[in-house]
Amino acid sequence: MSNFSHDEMMVHVPLCTHKNPKKILVISDTFESLMRELERYNNIDVKAVQALRALEALRLEADAVYDIVIFEAQSDAAMLAHMSRVLKEDGLVTLCHPDLEDVEANTSVMRVLANYFKIIMPYNAAQGTVLLASKEYHPTADIILQRSDLLEGQQYYNCDMHVAAFAMPNHVRQNYLGVIRN
Repeated sequence: MSNFSHDEMMVHVPLCTHKNPKKILVISDTFESLMRELERYNNIDVKAVQALRALEALRLEADAVYDIVIFEAQSDAAMLAHMSRVLKEDGLVTLCHPDLEDVEANTSVMRVLANYFKIIMPYNAAQGTVLLASKEYHPTADIILQRSDLLEGQQYYNCDMHVAAFAMPNHVRQNYLGVIRN
């Protein structure tokens, strides 16, 4: 079942953060709804892979091919390493992760990501939390306002929601002090 607000936030946040996204890898068992959101962009090349085949598919990819990976599957250290490997030097990934209240699980994922990414920030995707990890671009400082303002047909996402999604209550900030990189 698709959730338009989640799908819009999974797609538009990274595509409106990256300066020039051209190659996108989507790993999900429900990638059809994400693909509908990606169709709003011109001049991008998208490859979709079933989540069940994620590790195998990542192992087969060449180094530094993708600008963005949109990941909706269980991740482990090997998958996170391969995601980093297939991303270009300014690439970024969005991935679903445990609820922010599960500090131990999130801290574990974030510590692995810290080996590969300069910026690691959770954000609200309406019906859950997503983690953005970026090698170069900051999701609120580097938002491409023109791109996000020119998008049409969204029911949830806009440039204000993009920035607001990264606002976290103090108890969350305290729980992840020294782990979140922004």
